[in-house]
Amino acid sequence: MTLEDDIATIGRQEHSLVFDRFDLDAAWRLGSMLREMAHDGGLGVAIDVHLHSMPAFYAAMPGSNADNPGWIMRKRRLVLRFFQSSYGMGRKLALQKTTLDEKFGLSSVDYASHGGSFPINVTGVGCIGAVTVSGLPQRDDHEMVVDGLCRMLGRDYSELALK
Repeated sequence: MTLEDDIATIGRQEHSLVFDRFDLDAAWRLGSMLREMAHDGGLGVAIDVHLHSMPAFYAAMPGSNADNPGWIMRKRRLVLRFFQSSYGMGRKLALQKTTLDEKFGLSSVDYASHGGSFPINVTGVGCIGAVTVSGLPQRDDHEMVVDGLCRMLGRDYSELALK
């Protein structure tokens, strides 16, 4: 896949994976589903669902480590600033051959344009939070989140998956 192909697919993901409503119960269901996926796959990840500044779900699976919360925070900050997935932003920056610091003056200490965080969008409202996974290679973190969102929204993951 080319960067352009990834960017186009991620755009379709972001456009398609939108909730009619999302509350704390939905956050718990989404986080629990991702945790179950991680458990079933033996994946050493940390999972976070945040409604802007309010934590709604967090789980650290066996094999995750002390670095995962920092990565989650940095990827989530990027999503909540730009209202798009952290992986999508990373792909766009790679295509432009630039960095967050060069383009926006944002330090990698505070923001990460690595895969794994995705906006929680609600129809008629916009971005109300972010769901984040950390612990796998960045593309896999991103796709795990997309797969979980597809399951929650009753969408066919194979139609939205990165190639």
